[in-house]
This record gives sequence, structure tokens and C-alpha cells, in this order.
Amino acid sequence: MMTVPGRIMALDVGDVRTGVALSDPLQMIASPHSVVCEPSLDKTIAALARMIRETEAVRVVVGLPLDRDGQPGPQARKVQAFIDRLRTACPVEIVTQDERFTTAQSQRALIAADCSRKKRKQVVDKVAAAHILQTYLDRQAARRE
Repeated sequence: MMTVPGRIMALDVGDVRTGVALSDPLQMIASPHSVVCEPSLDKTIAALARMIRETEAVRVVVGLPLDRDGQPGPQARKVQAFIDRLRTACPVEIVTQDERFTTAQSQRALIAADCSRKKRKQVVDKVAAAHILQTYLDRQAARRE
């Protein structure tokens, strides 16, 4: 995979909410961006496609929820179907990143930061997306070295 300059977007896809994170243009630092919570899959896909265009993301990294043994389970298959729909709506490179435990890690980090339960619920998805993206960015940087 060739490094294309520009922002990379990451998604933490859930049944109700999708967390979004963005990298800086140099693809070094991931930051939580937003949470998309639309009433239907079609509206979620449309909102994300619009966001991809508006942020000029050159690649999208989607967290793939593998089972503990590293195999795709039912949730991973749902995410793969989501990716297929997003590819149809927006012609941008989409890759996956193992996201096992990112939501739990994000919850622990927010608790350590003394974030209230109500506030955690509002931000955990975008923080999880930032974890997914930072893992991806670090992996890409290590490959270049």
C-alpha cells in the first residue's frame, strides 16, 4: 500500500453509533472527531460519505471486531457488509484494522481521566476510533522505518 499524503479517517462501527477519528495531514497523530448516530444504515453511510469528502480523507480505516482467537465472528461480518456499502457510496481506499479491546481500552482511559459516565457514553466511540487509527498509523510508520 502506497502512502498517499493527506488525512486518514478511522471508523469504530457499532450497531447504534459510529465513532469517527481523523489523522493530521502528515498521518502521525490520530484525534477523536465525531460520532455519527443516524436512524438508518442508509443515512449513516450518506453522512460518512459526506464527511469523507468534506475532510478530503485519502483513506478510511475501519475497525474490524475479531473474536478473541483472531477470527471474524458475526459482528465482523456485519462490519464487512457495512464496508461494502460505504465503498459503493464513496470511492476511497478502505482498509481494516483489528479493533479487539479498543472500546474497553477507551473506557479505561476515560475513567482514568475522571470522565463521568454520561460524558463517557457520548465520547467513547470517537475515542475508540482514535485508538484504531493511532494503532494503524503506528503500524504504517514502523513499516516505513
